[in-house]
Amino acid sequence: MKSCDLHTHSVFSDGTFTPEELIKEAQNKGLSSIALTDHNNIGGIERFKAEAKKTDVEAVAGIEFSTDYGDTELHILGLFLKEEYFPQVNERAKELIERKDESNRILVERLNGAGYEIDYDSIKKSTMGTVNRAHIGEILYKKGYVSSIKESFTTLLSKNSPYYHTPKRLDVFETIDFIRSIGSIPILAHPFLDLDAPKLRIFLEKAVKFGLVGMETVYSTYDSGTTLLCKKIAKEFNLKESGGSDFHGERKPYISLGIGKGNLFIPYEFCENLRPKKICI
Repeated sequence: MKSCDLHTHSVFSDGTFTPEELIKEAQNKGLSSIALTDHNNIGGIERFKAEAKKTDVEAVAGIEFSTDYGDTELHILGLFLKEEYFPQVNERAKELIERKDESNRILVERLNGAGYEIDYDSIKKSTMGTVNRAHIGEILYKKGYVSSIKESFTTLLSKNSPYYHTPKRLDVFETIDFIRSIGSIPILAHPFLDLDAPKLRIFLEKAVKFGLVGMETVYSTYDSGTTLLCKKIAKEFNLKESGGSDFHGERKPYISLGIGKGNLFIPYEFCENLRPKKICI
């Protein structure tokens, strides 16, 4: 049975695989299609698609926007981005990258003030794409301040820590509307990482009016019960199903491309059903 992975990251955000390596890994895993959805960045898309042409793997151009929904951060994927609209996507992403960079600098300055020696400019120089907390966490781990990158996110880099500075993000509903306006497909990523079921239903009630097309019902960290609940809620709101591993390479070594923690399966039918030609844009 054919499968896909519609949520992955490369070195152009906080992944460790190049776009070319992602395609090769997708081919090794037998995936029929894969979407590159870097955080607020489409810098790797051209290389991603060029490499895919050498294989039988379909490359889906995408992005993962960081957005605000009140006090909650929600991530919206834009799938099947069209090349003619890349300038508009880059313009939106540039605004987010600048805000994130300012937030990162404040975070590092606060960490420095507390005795954690980190050089933010060095991190930027060694990073191909945008800098995220994962890059800072990696330095904290290498310097021995934490036992793992994962630990850094629950301690020093936690959104509840005294060092974290919240960046101003795009409005979630404006982002959904924007993705639809350029003929692409907006998907709510990993809903249960950010919302519980009652809050999710309240959000979706409004989001579908702005053009939300789908929701990730299959995701690496979901158990069977969560997946079933996701599918049920997606059906309630007439949303298309999507799924992804949220692959980051070595920064999330417990997540493998296409198969997550080993039991993930994303049917290729998800990709087929999300094609713009099947959606009334």
